[in-house]
Amino acid sequence: MKTILVSGSSGIVGYGVLRSLKRTGKKLRLIGTSIYDDSVAPGFCDIFELAPPTNDATYMEWLLNTIRKYQVDLVVPSIEIDMYKWVEHIPEIERTGAIALLNNVELIHLCKDKWVFYENLIDAAMPCAIESTLTMDFNTLKSNFGLPFLLKPRRGFASKGIVRVDSEDTFLAYQKDIGPILMAQPIVGNDNEEFTTSAFCDGNGGFYASMTLRRKLSSDGFTDKAEVVATDEFIRTISELCKRFHPIGPTNFQFRRCKDDIKLLEINPRISSSTSIRAAFGYNESAMAVDYYLEHRTPIQPEITRGKAVRYTDEHIFYEDSIHL
Repeated sequence: MKTILVSGSSGIVGYGVLRSLKRTGKKLRLIGTSIYDDSVAPGFCDIFELAPPTNDATYMEWLLNTIRKYQVDLVVPSIEIDMYKWVEHIPEIERTGAIALLNNVELIHLCKDKWVFYENLIDAAMPCAIESTLTMDFNTLKSNFGLPFLLKPRRGFASKGIVRVDSEDTFLAYQKDIGPILMAQPIVGNDNEEFTTSAFCDGNGGFYASMTLRRKLSSDGFTDKAEVVATDEFIRTISELCKRFHPIGPTNFQFRRCKDDIKLLEINPRISSSTSIRAAFGYNESAMAVDYYLEHRTPIQPEITRGKAVRYTDEHIFYEDSIHL
């Protein structure tokens, strides 16, 4: 029996991974970790461990000891802070005997700063790049991008911190942050033409399997409603990006469809928040990762069921005798 540890399992990605692994029917021992002792995480795993904050001085020692304690085979980061922490400690993790589900290290570092990533796209003359600038002049931005335009955090995820600028007053409130914190972009496409593609990449410039959802975002920036669509129109762009950045394992590409092209919003070099939705339609990237990294089996394109998904608020019940539904 293989043992899988999923960090940040109190969040939508973490328990999504755990749920996806449970639905496989594989004999797996699932360990969930979280800094919260009152979260839903224990309801989705066999063993729950309370973790220190990732930026705590004791965190890595705790993680390595936990891996050794349970003889963990695969560790999966479900939150960005863990991914960025683990990538700095790969040798220590590997010495425990565990494999860390981490993407291409260079790509992880590149995706940490969206401005640096944009410059790389421009250097490669990638047509999917959305024009971006660090210009601090309102009139120049208004002339080039029109109103409204966006001020987007260079670092961050799930659309958090994006400012929609529709007036000079709004712009002036954030002007000082342009450059070190924010970058400016035009609004491309519309909210009804946003897509998220997950691909299981081979690390050599290609990918084995993929699935695309047309999505609508929640106020938290995660996929709230989704519809399964064909990946065909995104294949060329994904292929170009893979050849450029050589991602490996589960990789998430976010796009907007425009009048004349497909534009890349960002790459998330890890499992994304819609992973449990994908698994329900036949694309179980968590199971693929177990097969690929622990069983040395090459993923194949699964048959995808068409349909729609809607997220809603639910509750998980924990009784005092530890029986839960």
